[in-house]
Amino acid sequence: MGVIKKAIISVSNKAGIIDFAKALKKFNVDILSTGGTARILRENNILVTDVSDYTGFPEMMDGRVKTLHPKIHGGLLGIRTNSKHMEQMKQNGIDPIDMVVVNLYPFEETIKKPGCTLEDAIENIDIGGPTMIRAAAKNYKFVTVVIDPSDYNKLIDEMTKNNGTISEATNFSLAKKVFAHTYHYDQAISNYLESIK
Repeated sequence: MGVIKKAIISVSNKAGIIDFAKALKKFNVDILSTGGTARILRENNILVTDVSDYTGFPEMMDGRVKTLHPKIHGGLLGIRTNSKHMEQMKQNGIDPIDMVVVNLYPFEETIKKPGCTLEDAIENIDIGGPTMIRAAAKNYKFVTVVIDPSDYNKLIDEMTKNNGTISEATNFSLAKKVFAHTYHYDQAISNYLESIK
């Protein structure tokens, strides 16, 4: 497993994210971020690069399109031991992204609110988040995916003990957590939509 050099952080639940990002910076991790997450990190004097500056493509459609870009997904899905993948990444200006710190729009919390409309629910169906965490989980041998703030301290402890790296075993455990979570998330969406007559 390589050293964590670049991370993307985009979280709805911002609990613990400031301390985690500060800890990553101590390992000289370059942080990409979006929207409200980038703003709160900057307000706490954490240097970040906007995803739109990295991709050269602006956030648009009220934030619906921001991370769905080859420079993001190529960086997540490229197999580091595949020379063809690495050459294609180099040719297209795609940096490897070693860590994804993402939690999803709060769909279930939204539909529990009194007066929640179908339109409110639809706007809280996350697209980019599940796509990123699934891509990272698929490539778990090379990418660490973090969806649960309760994992932050454990990961910093591991990086501290292992010179900035996360083991493949830890990554596999985190990947399994992702697929269980996206299964539950999609099931909640399906159940809600099926309930509407």
